[in-house]
Amino acid sequence: MQAVATKTNISLKGSTEIVTEFFSYSINTILFQRGLYPSESFTRVAKYGLPILVTNDQSLKDYLDNVLKQLSEWLLSGDVQKLVLVITDIVTKEVLERWVFDVTTDIPKEGETPRQKPEKEITNEIQAIIRQITASVTFLPLLPNACTFDLLVYTSKDLAVPQKWEESDPKFITNSQQVKLRSFTTTIHKVESMVAYKISND
Repeated sequence: MQAVATKTNISLKGSTEIVTEFFSYSINTILFQRGLYPSESFTRVAKYGLPILVTNDQSLKDYLDNVLKQLSEWLLSGDVQKLVLVITDIVTKEVLERWVFDVTTDIPKEGETPRQKPEKEITNEIQAIIRQITASVTFLPLLPNACTFDLLVYTSKDLAVPQKWEESDPKFITNSQQVKLRSFTTTIHKVESMVAYKISND
C-alpha cells in the first residue's frame, strides 16, 4: 500500500518533473506532426499509453535539453507563465502557428499537507492533450514552405535572463484562428493549451 500512496503525493519537485516531461513530449509531437524535420529523424517511444515520436537529431536534442533544463528551474521557482512554440515560414518570415501552453503555479506553503492526485489521472489528462496535438493535422492548414520554430518562455518580469537566451517580441499572428485544447493539472502546476494558426487570405 505504501508504494501506491507515495505515487499520489505531489511535491513541487515531482510536479516540475511531470510538467517538464510533458513539454518535452508535446514539443516533439508538434515538430513531427507539422513536418518541421524529416520523419526518419524521429524514433517511436511509448509514453502516456501512446506511441510518441521523439527526435534523434542530436543538435535538436541538445537545443531542447538546454531549454527544458532552464524551464525546469523556472517551473520549480514558480516563475513560468507560459511556453509558446512559434512556427515561422522561412521564405516569407510570417508567423503561421503559435502553440501556447499557459502555466498557473500554486506552490505549496511550508508545512502544508502533501497534495494528492492519482498518477493515472494526470497521465490520462496529458494523454488527451497529446492525442489532440496529433489530431490537429486534420484542421490545421498545410504549411506552404519550409518552416522553422522558436520557443518563447514567458516568465516573471524581475527574472534575470540567462546569457544564451534573448528577449523576443511575442510573434503574434495576423488574421488568426484559435483552437483551445485540453488542460491538465498536477494540483501544483496547471497547464492550459491552445493553438492559433494563420487563416489563408485566398
